[in-house]
Amino acid sequence: MKTSELRRLDVQALRARANELLAQIAALRFGIQQKEKNVKKLRELRRERARVLTILREQKGSQV
Repeated sequence: MKTSELRRLDVQALRARANELLAQIAALRFGIQQKEKNVKKLRELRRERARVLTILREQKGSQV
């Protein structure tokens, strides 16, 4: 998802997306341990999760 699309989501949707991405990252890590090489996808998921968490932090800061 693009950052502009993520910014339109509410806090609950962002948290759900972060949890979903974390589950996908865990599954990919397990696959990598099993000799499946999908490092590029793992990198993309980590970046998107970081984007989601950054937006959550920004929204939390603006509410104070």
